[in-house]
Amino acid sequence: MYNADHSLEFSFGSCSSGVVMVEEWKFDVPTVGTKHLPPDPRYMEALTSQGYGFEAAVADLVDNSIDAGAKDVVIHFLRDGDRLVSLLIVDDGCGMAEDELDVAMTVGGRRDYQHGALGMFGTGLKSASLSHAAAVTVVSRTRMSRPMGRRWNMERAKTGFQCDIVEPGYAQSLIDRYAGKPITWHGTVVRWDGVKDFPRNGGPEQTERYLARIISKLGMHLGLQLHRFLARGNFNITIAVEDIATGLVVMDFGVQPVDPFGYPVVGHPGYPRTFKVEVPSAGIVPMHAHIWPPKSSLAQFRGIGSLLETQGFYLYRNDRLVQAGGWNNFRQPEQHLSLARVAVELPPGASDVFRLTVKKDGVSISPEFIAALENATDDDSVTFTGYLSAADTVYREARKRAGVERKPVIPPGKGLDPAVREVISEELPPLIGEDPIVIRWQTFEGDTFFEIDREEREILLNQRYRAAVLGGRRGGLNDAPMIKSLLYLMLHEVFQRERLGSRDKDNLQLWQSVLVAAARAEMDRLGDRDGE
Repeated sequence: MYNADHSLEFSFGSCSSGVVMVEEWKFDVPTVGTKHLPPDPRYMEALTSQGYGFEAAVADLVDNSIDAGAKDVVIHFLRDGDRLVSLLIVDDGCGMAEDELDVAMTVGGRRDYQHGALGMFGTGLKSASLSHAAAVTVVSRTRMSRPMGRRWNMERAKTGFQCDIVEPGYAQSLIDRYAGKPITWHGTVVRWDGVKDFPRNGGPEQTERYLARIISKLGMHLGLQLHRFLARGNFNITIAVEDIATGLVVMDFGVQPVDPFGYPVVGHPGYPRTFKVEVPSAGIVPMHAHIWPPKSSLAQFRGIGSLLETQGFYLYRNDRLVQAGGWNNFRQPEQHLSLARVAVELPPGASDVFRLTVKKDGVSISPEFIAALENATDDDSVTFTGYLSAADTVYREARKRAGVERKPVIPPGKGLDPAVREVISEELPPLIGEDPIVIRWQTFEGDTFFEIDREEREILLNQRYRAAVLGGRRGGLNDAPMIKSLLYLMLHEVFQRERLGSRDKDNLQLWQSVLVAAARAEMDRLGDRDGE
């Protein structure tokens, strides 16, 4: 209730005399016993919906191979003529005895990981495999044990966690199939059947296109995530394709390391530098800050993502790259920092500061670490913010030398998302003292997609098409950032001309026609969805 002085008072009980009694707060919830609540069989379906990408799922299994001491890993696509039938990951690691195999295949089972292991949560084998396959079979042998196998079939697993025991003769034959390539005395084979990613129809051309695309992506992903292991020379990953009808290996590809810091010459003579971040709960965390040389065409720079995606932090756990790029809420990515990359070694036991995702494809960093970055320095008292300024300067100077300095423009104003306006102001220097260009929706009599008011500096969008542009979502002042950004980039020069020439008028008519056709197509699609 509210008192006369508008303060809020809570009452939790009273005695017979009417005196209010406030119960003492219990910091620990009292309990009276326990009850066993086994998982529902449908938990297996939840296990398969972890959102693993194909490359990340395969990488998780290769991590297991590395933890098992493997020196050679073969990722083996099997095809029967035009049809892909199975995918196998084979290694020459120490293998698993029967009890270890049972733990590895138990949902929720978790073995004791050695110091420096890449495995962490104990769910990767099951969730990574069943995210992409209808069944996963694991066959393994140690130096002292015979081959043993277990198989999860999703249809059987959903009815009560029934894991199949592989027939011993087949387990032996599968190990023998890879004798010497790479299995010698011990090793493990993981087999995926019913792989959801594999093309179902389309003939040999579709299969060839799929293999070319997926092997390239898989090679780049593994080469990047595991580049430190691959660079040592005593660890190899091979991607192969075999036609089981003929026994011929039709493709054999050795994965090469893709070092995100493998530049031939430095971009700035004062870098790399090691900055120290003092985090009270984790101690001192070192960061190795690099500035890439401008205009690099190496795959380690250009081939692993856009310039906005690959700048920032490269986080390593036990030499495995678990995040490639991103500023983790420290700042927004921008073109001028595209040469900045920072290697961070995750310290052991700092899970409250650095929280790794189950899929090992990203890290959540605590605000404590982000705040500490502002005070990070190196041994020469250079600040981390000074490093960012240096990377920015190297990029800008390179642009000037290349003769691509951009002309100032009238900036965007209301109607465009502030984050987009910020990027535009960084990329296109604003004309000082000029009123910004406003973008807003308005009801038109005709069916044009947009109109421009040069005197008022407005881009007006036809309200008729708003629902189609937004895909049925609710709108707001800064909605539709994609279409508004594109319109600004197309039209901003129009507002700077004294008069419109014939080329300008022709372009406006062209853009108008194409956008109206696209908006009508979106309206038709939205109408189809509404009718379903």
